[in-house]
Amino acid sequence: MSTDVFSQLAQLKIIPVVIVDDASLADPMGEALVAGGLPIAEVTFRTAAAEAAIKALAKRGDLLVGAGTVLTVDNVKKAVDGGASFIVTPGFNPKVVSYCMEHKIAITPGTVTATEIGLALDFGLTVVKFFPAEASGGIKTLKAVAAPYAAMRFVPTGGIVPQNLADYLKFGQVLACGGSWMVSKDLLANKQFDKIRELARQAVDLAKTARP
Repeated sequence: MSTDVFSQLAQLKIIPVVIVDDASLADPMGEALVAGGLPIAEVTFRTAAAEAAIKALAKRGDLLVGAGTVLTVDNVKKAVDGGASFIVTPGFNPKVVSYCMEHKIAITPGTVTATEIGLALDFGLTVVKFFPAEASGGIKTLKAVAAPYAAMRFVPTGGIVPQNLADYLKFGQVLACGGSWMVSKDLLANKQFDKIRELARQAVDLAKTARP
């Protein structure tokens, strides 16, 4: 159920957002994240390898696996069939949101304005993505648009780095943050899994000190 996924996100606090060009790298990347104490990955549908990478990570059984950059209902079906437990979209697509709600699939659609947040409430959502976070004004903007929507929780993504992570996590309406610094394309391409593990561990330690 989606509520269970969101409770896991709330505990983990950080969602590694990954662009995978080579599906064979997914399993060792997953191993590194688990070893670093961050057993979660959002694989973006930006490459041909995304579907296979989701399957490889979900097959492990020790990670919470999500699909990001989901643009269509077909993307949702492929992601869920591959083992994804949650869906993340860059914007608010009513068709995708409706499908996920009808099939009890956890989804955090992208929002950045009060209008989009209000629309999310109409659809019965209680968690949305705030994207692109830094480009939209960062934590200051998030606090301003979130103020009238006390029941809504947010997953800021876009420009989140260790230097500003705590600023977001200290805000009570933030459920978790999405970030890619610990699983960058360069780290994956160079198979620097020890570095991924190290950065994941540092992110977890940082999140522990940034409670609301």
